[in-house]
Amino acid sequence: MLPFERMDAVTASKIRYVLCDIDDTITTCGKLTARAYAALWELHDAGVRVVPVTGRPAGWCDMIAREWPVRAVVGENGAFVFYAEGERIRTFTHPSIPEGDARARLDAVRDACLARVPGCRVARDQFARVYDLAIDFDEDPPRLGLEAAKRIKAVCEEFGATAKISSIHVNAWFGDYDKLNMARLFLGEVLGEGNIRESVLFFGDSPNDEPMFGFFPQSCAVANIAPFLGSLKSLPGYLAKGESGEGFTEAVRHFLGLRSGSR
Repeated sequence: MLPFERMDAVTASKIRYVLCDIDDTITTCGKLTARAYAALWELHDAGVRVVPVTGRPAGWCDMIAREWPVRAVVGENGAFVFYAEGERIRTFTHPSIPEGDARARLDAVRDACLARVPGCRVARDQFARVYDLAIDFDEDPPRLGLEAAKRIKAVCEEFGATAKISSIHVNAWFGDYDKLNMARLFLGEVLGEGNIRESVLFFGDSPNDEPMFGFFPQSCAVANIAPFLGSLKSLPGYLAKGESGEGFTEAVRHFLGLRSGSR
């Protein structure tokens, strides 16, 4: 990993999209700060298309697609994309979403997690979800830490579910998709982007961002990724100095400064 300040102007000039995780990447202690939100607008105003790529639920993503300065939002770890087309919000759903209702299978996963990992609980935002299950280990008290998250993940996988650890939840689902798979599919098939690896800068903070770190050469982790680094096989290309939204904001402003200087 290189300090983000090592990115050069030629590289920055090729980037047309900023993809970013939300929780603990652009938020700080659960809040979207004024500086981080302003950074999203600064990207928008500079002509860089922003696409949050998150484990958050469909209900949140509809609001984000409508009210934030973003081109689209990938939600529930790649199950769908909500994006604007004129004045309408469209939905692009991943083709591997299982037919029929997977809720009964997810309910069995939920019950096993709650029984076998003391203190874990269903995430507060579960009511707004369509395709996945979110088990909270570190968003609301009691905060259980990474070892509990690993146990939750193992339980989910015993049921044949895909499970990913974020900074706050373990998300589980049935279907052959993840953040990277859907981001590539949407950028290529819907937006017609031909050179995704060169045109994307990705920001993340946790293990469920690892596929994105591995695929995009221009990827940056905020500094609070530190507790997870030992478990990652694919590291980000860059590391921001600051944590969470502050690290994101500082990196965005450096990136935009490089682009401005290259013109």
